Amino acid sequence: MHFPLSPRIGATSEPPIPSVRAWASRYDGRAGRVLDLTQAVPGYPPHDDLLAKLAACAGSTATSSYGPIDGEPALRSALAEDMSRVYGARIATDDIAITSGGNLAFTMAMTVLAGAGEAVMLPAPWYFNHRMALSALGIPCVPLECRAEDGFVPDPDRAARMMQGVRAIVLVSPNNPTGAVYPPAVIAAFAELARRHGAWLVLDETYRDFLDPAQSPPHALFADPAWRDNVIHLYSFSKAYCVPGHRVAAIAAGPAFRAALMKALDTMQICAPRAAQAALSWAVPALAAWRDGNRAIMAARAETFRRAAGQLPGWRLDALGAYFAYLRLPEDAPDAVAMAETLAVERGLLGLPGPFFGPGQERHLRLAFANAEEAVIAEVPARL
Repeated sequence: MHFPLSPRIGATSEPPIPSVRAWASRYDGRAGRVLDLTQAVPGYPPHDDLLAKLAACAGSTATSSYGPIDGEPALRSALAEDMSRVYGARIATDDIAITSGGNLAFTMAMTVLAGAGEAVMLPAPWYFNHRMALSALGIPCVPLECRAEDGFVPDPDRAARMMQGVRAIVLVSPNNPTGAVYPPAVIAAFAELARRHGAWLVLDETYRDFLDPAQSPPHALFADPAWRDNVIHLYSFSKAYCVPGHRVAAIAAGPAFRAALMKALDTMQICAPRAAQAALSWAVPALAAWRDGNRAIMAARAETFRRAAGQLPGWRLDALGAYFAYLRLPEDAPDAVAMAETLAVERGLLGLPGPFFGPGQERHLRLAFANAEEAVIAEVPARL
């Protein structure tokens, strides 16, 4: 006998990464070791001193009890100072709330923002967990097509014609899945568009620590104190500090949103992991130079991938940045899902097919090169 479950969860897509890894269970090893380029994880360990801090904090009774709902003041202050430096504008400790990972930050933000029948605009291709969260919450999604010929940068003029019923616009820059970096003028135009329509702009900058220093500041939104009225900023410590398993992220927003957010924080997490917060409050200022070094590592891997892609007749590298390469399949190749399955089963190369990231992506494949050393990336052309 079958008992009913939530229809919203039933309508939510299956997690993509386990699906692709399941294909690899049929791989017989004929092409060599498995190259898993599915997940955006740092391909190097956390700093030794950070690991020691994490161990010490986890073993302390001070971090074993519940903490502040919106996060440890020391970490909120450290992040506010770091953001103020990056963006050249004052971010206050009171603007910051700490969450149990970036996905939960997004889910809680959407829970606070969207009411019955109110939609959220997602540029497509989109980060699949964002779309899954909207489905699970029953929030309608308005896809905003981003074209390869535009570098996968969303067009605010096209978005302006689609704002009916939209409560929030979501931007991810540097982008997952494409790696595209949105120019400051484009981000500013979307902020103005959202304000003009009484909507919110949700800006996810999980990968901003991997931007070229010449691209800093990434935008000027924080230079206007009015950003607190309708801008929500999402950030994750997972990538920059190599601690995705510790689930720590942050939301920066103004007082009206934060007052409502406190209800979601208390309901969904009570508090973020305290030991990791304590360790990261030390790491944010102390490991700035180490983070810069990691940015250089990622830039080198991106350049290695660019050279590798140049060896592939018929394939086209449509976008590259942060952790990701977004490849267009050859014209005579099958669609992306069939191609990705074939690559996993016959060539031991795991990547995510474009349709996992939304409509119109049947000719694209995302490869996350961040977890692959340059020698591994050099093996990719032979597999493709």
